[in-house]
Amino acid sequence: MKKIAIYLVIILVLCFILPVIFTKKFDVVETMASILKENLEHQENEVDEVKVIDYDYSKYKTVKLLHSSIEEIEEVNLDEYLCNVVSAEMPVDFDIEALKAQAVVARTYTMYKIINNSGKHEGADICDSSTCCQAWISKEGRFERWDEDKRQENWNKITTAVNETVGKIITYEGAPINAFFHSNSGGITEIPLNVWGGQGYPYLQVVETSGEDGYTQYNSEVTLTKTELLEKLKEKYSDIEINFEVEDSIKILENTESGRVRTIKFGNKELSGVETRTLLGLRSTNFEVNINEDNITFSVIGYGHGVGMSQTGADALAKQGYNFEEIIKHFYIGVEVINI
Repeated sequence: MKKIAIYLVIILVLCFILPVIFTKKFDVVETMASILKENLEHQENEVDEVKVIDYDYSKYKTVKLLHSSIEEIEEVNLDEYLCNVVSAEMPVDFDIEALKAQAVVARTYTMYKIINNSGKHEGADICDSSTCCQAWISKEGRFERWDEDKRQENWNKITTAVNETVGKIITYEGAPINAFFHSNSGGITEIPLNVWGGQGYPYLQVVETSGEDGYTQYNSEVTLTKTELLEKLKEKYSDIEINFEVEDSIKILENTESGRVRTIKFGNKELSGVETRTLLGLRSTNFEVNINEDNITFSVIGYGHGVGMSQTGADALAKQGYNFEEIIKHFYIGVEVINI
C-alpha cells in the first residue's frame, strides 16, 4: 500500500509539473524564434539601405560647363543646359517622345559624369564637345541654323521635352547609368566591350530596332585610291605593306555579334574595326570593303559608336507609338526611370 501511495504521488506531481515545463520550453523557443526573425528583418533592412541611393536633385541644379573652344568654365542651370544639349544632339523634327528620351538620357549622362568623373576637366563637371562628353550649342547659335519662321516653335518643342521630364533619370540597381547614345545604329546596337574594351555594363547589350533602316541618309561611302589608303595607314604604321596584286590583301577577318568589323587585315597588319574607323574617317565600324581597279571603297552603315540609345532608333520607335520611357527601356536593359 505504501508503494502504491508513493506511485500515486509521483503521477500527480508529473501531471502538474510537466505542462509547466513544456509551456516554459515552448515560450523560450517562441521567444528565440521571435528574436531571430527580428534580427533577420533588421539585416534585410540594412541590405536595402545599402542598395538604395538617395540623390538630392537640388545638388544638381547647376552644371559647371567647360566651353572647350575658349577654355572657359560657365556655371549654368541644369535644365537650361539640357535644352542646349538636346537641340545640339537631336534633330528638332524628331518625334516629341524621342526628344523626351534624349532629354532623360542627357540628364542621366550629365549626372553620371558629375558623380564619377570629378577632376577630369579641372574644375568643370562636363565639356561641350561631342567627341569627349556631349554636344552643346547656345540658343542664339541654334536659332541661326533654323529658318526664322520656325525658331520659336522649334525651341518650344525642345523646352517641352526637357520640362516634361524634369528630375527624371535612368538608374540600374539604384545608381545613374553611363547613358551612352549615338546617331544611328543601322538597326542593331553594339556592346561597349567591342568599342572601348574593359568589362562593359550589364544594361548595354546588343539590341535590334525595327524601322531604323528607313534613315538611309546616315549611311555613307568613303572611296580612296590605293596610294591614299596606304598613306593614311602609314601615318600610324610606317612598316605596313600591302600587295594589292595578291587576292585578299585587304580582308575582313572577324565581325562582332552585331555584325560590325572586329578585325580587318591590311597587307601585313591586322587592325581593329575601331582603329580602322578612326584612321580612315569612317562613320561607324559597320562597313564592307570593295576593291575596284585603283580604288578601295568602304560602304558604311550607321553613324557613331553604336553603344546605347540610337537617336534615329528612338525616333523610329516613337513613330510606332512608344513613349519616352518605353524607348529608354528598349535600349538600356533592366533599368528604371525614376524621379529624383
